[in-house]
Amino acid sequence: MPFFLRDATPSDLPAISEIYRESVLNGVASYEIIPPSESEMASRFSANTSLGYPYIAAVDENGALLGYAYASAFRTRPAYRWTVEDSIYLAPTARGLGIGRALLTALISRCTELGFRQMVAIIGGAHPASIALHRALGFEETGLLKGTGYKHGRWLDTMIMQRPLGDGKDSDPNPSVYPGTLFDG
Repeated sequence: MPFFLRDATPSDLPAISEIYRESVLNGVASYEIIPPSESEMASRFSANTSLGYPYIAAVDENGALLGYAYASAFRTRPAYRWTVEDSIYLAPTARGLGIGRALLTALISRCTELGFRQMVAIIGGAHPASIALHRALGFEETGLLKGTGYKHGRWLDTMIMQRPLGDGKDSDPNPSVYPGTLFDG
């Protein structure tokens, strides 16, 4: 399936909301139980993009959204400002076609260019395909939280994986340039 990547825009929000809705209702990547409304998804999109975090869309040759990935604050305390968390969601018909890998590769590149130093993946349901994707792109397992979610009638584990970006922890960041300027405090 041919596809290309571009920045997500507000016009993508209906499709983003539908992809996420399907994931909430049928998957374990998200521990939400009730899909958020499109207006809530718009608020989340705006909150992330207004802070300069990348939000990437994968679309087919007709412009239909196949999936999306974004980075967000791992935590909102100022000392965490050089660490991002990745999120990737794909339409059911787009799974297993390399689209998730392309999205995550682009997200890693963009976050590195922006000056972030670590990327963390919080993998709901410890989903084997997601773990394999992250491992293939240089993430290491850093923790397993057992039985931390209950969804679809079963307890779910949560895998934590981490990947350095750029210099990682090998040099001090510059607090006077982005992302050092993200949080006051």
